[in-house]
Formats: sequence, structure tokens, C-alpha cells
Amino acid sequence: MTSGGAGGGGKAAAALRLQHYLIMAGVAAAVVLACLRYAPAAAGYGFLAVAPPAGAGRLVRAAADGGARDPPPSPSSVVIFNFGDSNSDTGGMAAVNGMNLNLPEGRTFFRRPTGRLSDGRLVIDFICESLHTPYLSPYLKALGADFRNGANFAIGGSTASPGGSPFSLDVQLHQWLYFRDRSMEMINLGQKPPVDRDGFRRAIYTIDIGQNDLSAYMHLPFDQVVAKIPSVVAQIKYTIETLYAHGARKFWIHGTGALGCLPQKLAIPRDGDADLDAHGCLKTYNAAARRFNALLAGACAELRRRMVDAALVFVDVYAAKYDLVANHTAHGIARPLMACCGYGGPPYNYNHFKACMSAEMQLCDVGARFVSWDGVHFTEAANAIVAAKVLTGDYSTPRGITIASLVNSTLMASNDG
Repeated sequence: MTSGGAGGGGKAAAALRLQHYLIMAGVAAAVVLACLRYAPAAAGYGFLAVAPPAGAGRLVRAAADGGARDPPPSPSSVVIFNFGDSNSDTGGMAAVNGMNLNLPEGRTFFRRPTGRLSDGRLVIDFICESLHTPYLSPYLKALGADFRNGANFAIGGSTASPGGSPFSLDVQLHQWLYFRDRSMEMINLGQKPPVDRDGFRRAIYTIDIGQNDLSAYMHLPFDQVVAKIPSVVAQIKYTIETLYAHGARKFWIHGTGALGCLPQKLAIPRDGDADLDAHGCLKTYNAAARRFNALLAGACAELRRRMVDAALVFVDVYAAKYDLVANHTAHGIARPLMACCGYGGPPYNYNHFKACMSAEMQLCDVGARFVSWDGVHFTEAANAIVAAKVLTGDYSTPRGITIASLVNSTLMASNDG
């Protein structure tokens, strides 16, 4: 990878406005992907194999053996409905926009583009692997979709706030309601839908969204950013309540990551480094992310007290992702703040006008250990590490609850926050 850089400093309002309104924390990379031409020879490499997590959470007990331990879930017993943005989009945005992606997208595990904005698997993919179920099909994928183990409503660039994107969380929720209504209609007609009544009841509902909302606000003074966060969290809370009202009982809710450590954010021209923390991340962005997570965790705690017959787990993804930067050497990562695929070379290899997949992109070697794939999204290697962490239950609230323990479980009331 060659070195280079973008000039900057002083007044950068135009670049900042373009960054927030064109990209929305990942849209820029995705849009540029639609007109690509690079296709290097694909070579694969293996990263962490995420083992199925063991151990039961204290809110659940395995139905099969009285709660002594969680039996390995069978593929047919696992149903997941996922809602989110590009962090968990397994090809929805590519399908809806007719985007023909090329390598190096997907160059590691799949060895071909799949619509994921990464070089390989996402955290949701590793979660599916750990539960021995196939990867989730995008809801909007016309060909080759299989919804017997659920559906993925996540679309790249999506916001939790209505109107912030074409497929904001409220739209995804209505898509799920339509999917459910049509399934019930098929059952009433004597037909067999991909997911039956019991499947909707025992499904796990995963939500990972909010990063794009925060990114869109960060050009504002920090106090105004903080003032907007409650409305974002309220949309996620409303979604959980609506799903619950329609029979959902198992929820797995991800907080947002350390936005201030993304090369895309760090490459925004700034006056000096006063806003950088000890690890080189932007304090203001990360403070906003932590505030969002605190409010979302609080909303989950409130719902948990009211929805006593449900299991609602909040996952501190921020801690898992920030650890990749703070302790990067332990993970074999030399440049935790630099994009693998981008333009400009060190320190960030990110340019807002020459993103990954452009004709002039600068690409790291296959097998190189990077956190960031394109300045916004994670590499498969980083996603594998994050997934391995969250699957332990150590980042869960209530602590110790694993997603595996939710699969074949009955629920007990709890007043834990």
C-alpha cells in the first residue's frame, strides 16, 4: 500500500456537509460501489472460527433438559428476524438498488461479492454460524432467498429515525408486519409458509441500528447532538414494543460502535488533534455513541421490567469494538485506524472523494490484519473478533445471557435492569 494523504485543516464546512449528507455513515462507500471495475484474483484466508457459545443465561432455561445447560440448537429450531443498517446487511441494499458489486468485496470467505459491505462475513453471519443455521436471506432479494430460518430486513444506509433513509426502521418494521400477515394468510388457506406461527413466536428478533442517525447529526454542536438522541432511541423502543404486541418474545439489541475510531470520521479535516483520545479516536463522536448506548440500554431495562414474559438482551458492542483499537496489538493488528481499502495511505487511507472500489483505490494485501475494511465497515477479521466477544454473554445486559440460550428456552420473570 502506498502512502499519501489529503490536505486539510482550517475551514472544511463543505467537505463536512458532503460527508454527512452524502455518506450517512456508510452510504458513500455503498454508492461508489455501484460503478466499479476492479476484479483482482481472489485468494482466501481463514480467520477466527467462532465456536457455538455454551452456558445458560439467568433469564432462561432450556426446555429440553430442565435448565441444566443449553442443548445445541438444531438448524430447524432457529428463526431470526434482523433489523438494521449496513453493519448487518447481507445483500439487501445491493438487491433493492440493482448493484452489481465486484471484487475485492467479499474476497475472503465467500471469494465473491455477496452484497455485504465488507471483505467477508459480518457479525450477524457469525451469529448464524454459532447457532448452526444458514446465513439470513435479505427480505428484498428476489432470487435465491430462503426464509425458513427468518429474514434480514437490514439495508445499508438505514436510520432508526423515520425519513432519514428510504428503508428506515419503521419501513423495515412494516415489511416484517407484511411478511407475518402474508404468512398467517397462507396458514389460514391451508398452505405452508416459510415460518409458521410457532416460528414467529420462538424467533429471535435482532436489532443493530443507530450509527447513521448519529453520523448525520455530528456536524451540529454536541449539545444539539445529545438532544436528538432520545428520539432515535424512542424509534427502536417503539419497534420492540410493536414486535412484542405481535407475539415476539426474544430480543437481542446491539448498541452502536466506537464511531470516533472509524477512518471515515478521522479523515474529516479538523483543526488540530485536541479531540483525539489516547488511542487516536475522536472523543466527541465516541461520547455521542456512549450516550446513545446508555439511553438504549435504559430503554431496554424499562421494557424488560414491563415485558416480564420476554427476554430482552442489550449488547455492548461499543466495548467489543473499541477493544480492537485500544488493544490492537493483542489482536495482531498494526494499524487499527487505517482502512484496508481506500485512498491516501497512512494514517487513515480514506478520502471522501476516492473511496474503496474507486479506480484509484489502495488495497491492503489479502491476509493483512485490519479493523476497517473501507473506512466505515469492518473487515471479516474484525467482525469475527467482535462476534466471538458478544457470543460469550460477557457483553450482555443482563450479564451472561447468550443468544444460544434464547433459542430453545422458556422464559422466567425478572426485575433485573
